[in-house]
Amino acid sequence: MQIIRLSVGAFVLAILAASTAFAEGAGIEWETLTEEATQLYNAGKNASALLVAKKALEIAEKSVDPDHPDVGASAYTLALIYTNQGDYAQAEPLYRRALQISEKTLGPDDPEVARDLCGLACLYEARGQYALAEPLYKRALAIHEEALGPQDPYVASDLSALADLYKAQGQYTQAELLYKRGLAIDVNALGPYDRGHE
Repeated sequence: MQIIRLSVGAFVLAILAASTAFAEGAGIEWETLTEEATQLYNAGKNASALLVAKKALEIAEKSVDPDHPDVGASAYTLALIYTNQGDYAQAEPLYRRALQISEKTLGPDDPEVARDLCGLACLYEARGQYALAEPLYKRALAIHEEALGPQDPYVASDLSALADLYKAQGQYTQAELLYKRGLAIDVNALGPYDRGHE
C-alpha cells in the first residue's frame, strides 16, 4: 500500500486553534480525545487511534452543530486513519464531509479547505484514480499559493504531491518540473542540507 503523506501532527494544533475561533467548541473531552488519537496515529497505533477518533467524532456530533469545524476536524482525522489502513470506502465520505464543512464555515479559499482537498486527493491517488486526484491537488496548490504566498513550504508540499501523481502516471517531465520548483522553495525556506551537523 502507498504511504499516505498526510500528517495529523501539526493538524491537531490547527484544529484546536480553529475551535477557539468559534464561541463554543465540542469541549475539553473532545480536545483530549483528538490529541490522544493524534498521538496514537503518529506512534503507528492505528487500531487504537481509530477507536479514539471515532469517540471524538461522536462527542463532537453530540456537542455542536453538524457543520461546526470540530465535527469536520474529527471527520478528517478519522478519514486519515482509515486511509492509512487502506479502508478507502470508509475514508471517502469522511473526507467529503470535512471538505463540505470547511468550505461552508471558512470559505472556499481557506487553507483548511486545501488540507481537506489534499486528503481526498491522496485517497484517490492511493486507489489509482488519478483523474479525480489531479484537480483536487491543483486546487489545493492554488489556495495555498494565494493564501500563503508562492514560497511557502505548504506550496512545496503541494507541488511534491502533484509531482508524485504525475510520476505515478509516467509523466516524468511534468513531475520533474514540479519537484524542482518544490525543492527550490524548501531550500529557500530551510536552507541547503548540511551533512556536517549530523
